[in-house]
Amino acid sequence: MSKSGKDLIFCGIIDLDMASGFFAILDDIGALMDDVAVTAKVAAKKTAGILGDDLAVNAEKSTGFLASRELPVLWAITKGSFINKLIIVPVALLLNFFFPVAIKVILVLGGLYLAYEGVEKIVEYFIHRSKSSHVEAKEIIQEGEEAEKAKIKSAVITDFILSIEIVIIALGSVLEEKLLIQIMTVSAVALLATVGVYGIVALIVRMDDVGYRLMKASGEKGIFSSFGSLLVRSLPVIIKILSVVGTVALILVSGGIFAHNIGFLHHVLHTWPSILREFAFGLAAGLASVLVITAGKKLLDIVRA
Repeated sequence: MSKSGKDLIFCGIIDLDMASGFFAILDDIGALMDDVAVTAKVAAKKTAGILGDDLAVNAEKSTGFLASRELPVLWAITKGSFINKLIIVPVALLLNFFFPVAIKVILVLGGLYLAYEGVEKIVEYFIHRSKSSHVEAKEIIQEGEEAEKAKIKSAVITDFILSIEIVIIALGSVLEEKLLIQIMTVSAVALLATVGVYGIVALIVRMDDVGYRLMKASGEKGIFSSFGSLLVRSLPVIIKILSVVGTVALILVSGGIFAHNIGFLHHVLHTWPSILREFAFGLAAGLASVLVITAGKKLLDIVRA
């Protein structure tokens, strides 16, 4: 056989090896993605409850603005949520590897914040509900920009706490898997939590705008006009429901954190249904937090005076 023929055969063998190696890599990637798809599905099921609470809380926090400010405010909160996930995911993975007990401490502290915020909403409602709507409207007009920034900040902080819970639950479902699968699964769930939750919130807050457009396009006649009117009339009701559900969700999530991460609470009220038990824990912690912080503020005012 000539030298050129041998060279052709040799090059052909190399090409076959490269091709087989390339397809082997593709096969490994495919197998990895299959594993991640399975683990992400399991993790998503385990975080479904907290994702529902996250939706209720953030939908309530993303409403109550002028129509022209709804989407900019929601986008600001969404960006904050993405940043939260970029911080939480790597920190959770590192802490779980080097210092796992820190995760429980962070969860409990976050639970205290959620309990405080939930109970504070209830206290504020009963204290201020006697004020006239004229006075409330005046306050909103005077402090519109400041109130908007404060609400965005509050929403991002609450998202941070809820995101910790989501990431930890997702991580807990893949602790037996390889590190790469852990990283990809937790990242996928974190991304789903942000895109899914705030995508639905965006649809909710723009319901009335869609309704008005349908009514206008149909000349306020026919089925499309009726459907648009239904959307417009439904939004205030949905917002009120989400406000209540979001407040209850804050207390329930915090109570769930306490029930699962504080040892001595495992045997407290153990005969109660879990939802009532967790609500009781969250409510008690929230009331204690509100009392302590309120007393601390008054004490600080006295000292300053």
